[in-house]
Amino acid sequence: MIPILAAMLDCLLAPVNASAARRAGVPRRIEASGVALSFDDGPHPEGTPAILELLAQAGCRATFFLVGEQVERRPALARRIVAAGHRAELHAFSHRLQPRLGARAVAEDIRRGRAAIEDATGRPVEWHRPPYGIYSRAGLRAVRAEALRPLLWSRWGKDWRRLTTPERIARRALHEIGPGDVILLHDADFYSSRGSHRRTVAAVPAILAELKQLGLDTVLPV
Repeated sequence: MIPILAAMLDCLLAPVNASAARRAGVPRRIEASGVALSFDDGPHPEGTPAILELLAQAGCRATFFLVGEQVERRPALARRIVAAGHRAELHAFSHRLQPRLGARAVAEDIRRGRAAIEDATGRPVEWHRPPYGIYSRAGLRAVRAEALRPLLWSRWGKDWRRLTTPERIARRALHEIGPGDVILLHDADFYSSRGSHRRTVAAVPAILAELKQLGLDTVLPV
């Protein structure tokens, strides 16, 4: 997440998503007895393998919303996500704000990103989350035209920020957590502060331990 947008979104994104998502019928939660843990912006050569190892150790599953341009650079990592029992879903092909793209451009970005993931993993993409959590009207139409299901989030660690800490990330992600919540984290620093994925990796063990203590399984959206 680039610094100027990070400052804006830090104040604005959560309330905008809450109201806009309701109006547009975009879910921020899922129907489940557990919690959906999700990671955006990968695959990343350092962050993604580290997260996968932590999930394997804890016996947990997660959904990775991947960026097509990164998948094309590291298709083996996308395959590794799926082989480990996680979901590889679509974030975008290039990490750009949908409202800055015309209808044709955003539709092409979605098609191209979907193709990159499906070509790499051999599995169909079913879910979509837009960069920065912001749908344009044209983007939402394109997602639904592709028969993809949009999903935002109800809890986030704000882990892209340069001055945050693993402890703060975990505390924010777990705030009033309950069944059906969707947690947003990032396993990559391509579009956020440099090295931010390392703080996320450091926060994940505490997050998984607390979820276990609360009796909340990590589940995949269905």
